[in-house]
Amino acid sequence: MYILNDVCYAGELREGIKVTEVKPLRGGMMLVTFSTGEKRLFDATRLKGSAFEPLKDENVLNHPALFHGVITWNNGEIDIAPEAVYQNSYAYEEMAI
Repeated sequence: MYILNDVCYAGELREGIKVTEVKPLRGGMMLVTFSTGEKRLFDATRLKGSAFEPLKDENVLNHPALFHGVITWNNGEIDIAPEAVYQNSYAYEEMAI
């Protein structure tokens, strides 16, 4: 656990991490590339609370945007910290074909 700007976060601090690319997949999954070069899978359907209610609409969920390294939706009305995305995502390995 760590505290940053008076907000308490679970996990380890990943200073300066940003999202450099986000690609929506099926079922609310997203392929996220971080400034570390890592690619990870993030399940956006696990986002709970009233702030994330609009993401139940697939048209909103499947149209993320990046703003200064942060994933946003709905013209910036919804966002999630890159550290939270990283902490709650899974390593992704591309398969060579």
